[in-house]
Amino acid sequence: MFCPTTKVGALLSRDMKTVTNKKTPSLDEPMQVDASPEENENIKNDHAIVESTTLDLDSYAKQYEGIARLNRLIFIADYCPSLKMEALRMALSYVQITHDTSLYQQIHRRLQDIPSTLPDAVSSVPPLDNMWIELTIKKAQLKLEKLDTDLKNYKSNSIKESIRRGNDDLGDHYLDMGDLCNALKCYSRARDYCTSPKHVVNMCLNVIKVSVYLENWSHVISYVQKAESTTGRTEKEVDPVVQTKLKCAAGLADLATGKYKSAAKNFLQASFDNFKYPELLSSSNVATYGALCALASFDRQELQKNVISSSSFKLFLESDSQLRDILHMFYQSKYDSCLKLLDEIKNTLLLDMYLAPHVKALYVQIRNRALCQYFSPYLSAEMHKMADAFNTNVKDLEDELMQLILDGQINARIDSHNKILYAKDIDQRSSTFEKSIAMGQEYERRTKALILRSAMLKYQVQVKSDAEDRRKEEKPNFARLGEALVLSSTSPSSIGASTSSAGAASGRGECPRYEIDSLVGFYCNQDNSEDGVSA
Repeated sequence: MFCPTTKVGALLSRDMKTVTNKKTPSLDEPMQVDASPEENENIKNDHAIVESTTLDLDSYAKQYEGIARLNRLIFIADYCPSLKMEALRMALSYVQITHDTSLYQQIHRRLQDIPSTLPDAVSSVPPLDNMWIELTIKKAQLKLEKLDTDLKNYKSNSIKESIRRGNDDLGDHYLDMGDLCNALKCYSRARDYCTSPKHVVNMCLNVIKVSVYLENWSHVISYVQKAESTTGRTEKEVDPVVQTKLKCAAGLADLATGKYKSAAKNFLQASFDNFKYPELLSSSNVATYGALCALASFDRQELQKNVISSSSFKLFLESDSQLRDILHMFYQSKYDSCLKLLDEIKNTLLLDMYLAPHVKALYVQIRNRALCQYFSPYLSAEMHKMADAFNTNVKDLEDELMQLILDGQINARIDSHNKILYAKDIDQRSSTFEKSIAMGQEYERRTKALILRSAMLKYQVQVKSDAEDRRKEEKPNFARLGEALVLSSTSPSSIGASTSSAGAASGRGECPRYEIDSLVGFYCNQDNSEDGVSA
């Protein structure tokens, strides 16, 4: 049975007055999770009903596995009347390879409730397979009892590896039954029995997967960070497939919570050659989510550098020529063609369960960014020509520009009588001086950082491999090291003596081994007024 916090469970339960509860053996260990399932944090938007679409449902469904395929098919059935019958029939057929008998009955009931608008529509619905239901319930119950007994035996023998595998197997079975809440409990319990970083990462991926199904996005982010911190300590053993999964999960959570720029950055870090995540996303999803979030949040330089010129992301875009054309047209300032192509794919995007609540917001941000970029090179712009470029009328364009001016996105004034947009006068002299001063300060900061780095290399301040762990335990004595590295007031010979004395004081007879890059970062973050290495 689906956990009541899931979207699919809520969508299906509205067509049911009662839901059959399945009795399962109780587990003798309390739930151990970091956070209880929260209410859906997703942006609440009314989903639009899609009357027509060019979506090839069969090829679309084959991109996913397990609950992800069922969730997406049921979502399409809810919001696309023309594909409802086909989507539910595909879901009914696929659910029979699982042990989720409750979902099977719910989908079958919805199929029977579809009005007979087409010839033989009702007669094409397969009859309810009661024999399969009874047999599957018995099989699921027997397997559950066996796994539960095995887990108890493992605990009595106190073998951590066996207990971890037992919890994972039990979680997999609950997931196959559609019981997401108990699956999350079992996967979370495995955390206490992980004996290697690989086991911790595997546990995190399992929890992330179920949390995405539950749409508990804070839980997803939390476990992505745990997995990344674990792989960060063992960089030589990092699996690129795991890294790609973590970036995709983080991007999906950021998209769901409206953090579009962060979502774009995460999706752009996914590796096409190492992408394999059918239980959550397809490669076309990564391309679509990454491209739209980038269009809505990146400036021209970021778009060209991180998206259009990205050798890795280009491989994702190869499967969607329309999306690739949209990116290039936007960058080339062909906004009319770009926005028309966006309108053409809008209905398909509205049938994506994770993207649909954000399509309107993303389209608004993309259009606003296009308006800002269009006007940025000009001191004045005729609104009639501007309206033609954006395929709209002058009145609607004026309303859009007024809102952008009020929000501070465009620094301009509108001549409503002559329909001309004027850029506000800017004191170019003062602006140039401010930029020059800022550039000088940045140059000074970088120069000091280079001097510090060269001094540390010259006097053999070495890098220690476990510097990160040691910094967490004790804060380095920067004051003592600073005394050894002051260049303006100390001769080279005295620096060597100072570092040697500092090392002798520490009992090692050598200069303290602090990580060079960390010291550079520490120094660069100091104010210019603070004491440190001076040029």
